[in-house]
Amino acid sequence: MERYDRAALGGLPAPELRNEGSLTSTLRTLLFFTALMITLPVGLYFSSKAYIFEGTLGMSNRDSYFYAAIVAVVTVHVVLALFVYVAWNEGTRQWREGKQD
Repeated sequence: MERYDRAALGGLPAPELRNEGSLTSTLRTLLFFTALMITLPVGLYFSSKAYIFEGTLGMSNRDSYFYAAIVAVVTVHVVLALFVYVAWNEGTRQWREGKQD
């Protein structure tokens, strides 16, 4: 079989090249939420323990561990919910763009 260059096909990009933008966007979204999943719960755990529960509210060390862990778990759930929301909307947007082509 002959190989056709881009000029012979009327300048249309290959189908694989069209998906690179969506793949890059998906990977960027995944890396962003991975960084959030690592840094946000850990950061909020230690900062809420030290500044809110022990510093401002004057709780004991044992109680502050418990409430800071609750803050970290709630943060994990919020980040996961945001990821699902963004992934869902990104998928439907890409699907609609693919349908219009």
